[in-house]
Order: sequence, then structure tokens, then C-alpha cells
Amino acid sequence: KEEKIKMCEIVCASGADYIKTSTGFSTGGATFDDVALFAAHVSPPVKIKAAGGIASLGDAEKFIALGASRLGTSRVVKIIKQDSQS
Repeated sequence: KEEKIKMCEIVCASGADYIKTSTGFSTGGATFDDVALFAAHVSPPVKIKAAGGIASLGDAEKFIALGASRLGTSRVVKIIKQDSQS
């Protein structure tokens, strides 16, 4: 957790536009805990991108509610189809 908080500080100081939850080099994807942690430790203009493992509309909505302003998912068609069938 401390390393992630330090990363947030470095990203903010660097002038980056976004901080991203997952780079695709590990088996895990975005977690609700990470997005909430990032939201508590980054400040505008830095935005949060939740990427990886977003499998449902409910997941997408929760990530946005927690502070993500951009989502990265390869399941967008599946998510849209789920929503239209609801």
C-alpha cells in the first residue's frame, strides 16, 4: 500500500495526465481497492484509468463511482450486450 501511495505522489509530481491500475504485465487487473486508494492520493489534473478485469456493467459503474474517469476493457461488446438484455 505504501508503494502505491508513493507512486501516486510521483505520478502527480511528474505532470502525467493519468494513473493506470494495470499495465497488462501481470495476471491481475483493476481492483476496487486500488481505484479507491488512487482517488484518495491523486489530485487534479491527474485522472484514473481502471484497466483489466472489468467484466460487467456493474463493475464499470463501481469503478467510475470510486473515481475512475477512463476504463480499459476488452469486454466492451459483452458488457453492452449484458446491459441491453437487462
